[in-house]
Amino acid sequence: MAMFKVMDKLEKSPVMMRDAYCTALMDLASENDNIVALDADLVSSSGMKPFFNAYPERAINVGIAEANMVGIAAGLSAVGKIPFVHSFGCFATRKTCDQVMISAAYAKLNVKILGSDPGVTAAYNGGTHMPFEDIGVMRSIPQIKIIEMTDPTMVSDIVRQVAEDYGVHYLRMPRKNVTGIYEPGSTFEIGKGNILRDGDDVTVIAGGIMVAEALRAAARLKDEGISVRVVDMFTVKPVDTDLIARCAKETRAIVTAENHNIYGGLGSAVAEALAKTVPAPVEMVGINDSFGQVGTEDWLRKEYNLTEGEICDAVRRVLQRKKRKFLWFTIDN
Repeated sequence: MAMFKVMDKLEKSPVMMRDAYCTALMDLASENDNIVALDADLVSSSGMKPFFNAYPERAINVGIAEANMVGIAAGLSAVGKIPFVHSFGCFATRKTCDQVMISAAYAKLNVKILGSDPGVTAAYNGGTHMPFEDIGVMRSIPQIKIIEMTDPTMVSDIVRQVAEDYGVHYLRMPRKNVTGIYEPGSTFEIGKGNILRDGDDVTVIAGGIMVAEALRAAARLKDEGISVRVVDMFTVKPVDTDLIARCAKETRAIVTAENHNIYGGLGSAVAEALAKTVPAPVEMVGINDSFGQVGTEDWLRKEYNLTEGEICDAVRRVLQRKKRKFLWFTIDN
């Protein structure tokens, strides 16, 4: 069962996501000789040098050969190892799709894949390295689990859980500092969303870097008399259909917010869940079917409307739709 507490203030965490990841893997490796780390010539970028130095016999830099890396990981899994592989999100998904599908998932093996710097967090690496589609690519693979880790506290808990949960997992996170959301020591349940702030008028279901933006938007909208519920839907697959249905039933309006294309990602997963449970108007904040480009993360967030202001606008739009739907329902019945 999840036991989490939300930070009182939204501030940058002093711990980088990559450092939390490396520390978590080193802790696991000290307890379990089967933990193995693989990287595609990004050991420094991933912050994994301490692991490679401490466990050289369990650390493999395969070079710029991401598909081969997943194939090696599948082989290691077949002999009882628990391989964690890393590359930038674009390469960890697009370049490895067939190997993840056949060598790992179809073969029912135990491979953990970390895609770093998703969406606009790729920043100066630019459009070729800016995965707006990685969740969509991986979500189509049967039985895979997809988790977008929100902050370093979540990384510490989720990496341990993933190591103990047999199967193929895709983890998504920025490499560097993000806004801290959870108090240290918090725990999480894979497949269950977290209600971070309650509200009656509308629910904002967010993931990754957009969780902090959703909380800021909710605080701003409170001054307008709008009560916003905020959910951190860190597991995109399997998505928490029960919580989505509950939020739709109780607030009757949904906004999704994600650092990903609005097609194929969290917004799609939420809309699919609502279509099968409790239909409600949905507005999606995310990348609107575009390619990436070079820029600072702050500039890119504004360029692609990944801001608290855009979430506020989406909330106002969905509330108007909710009102029209309610009037139509009243007249029709």
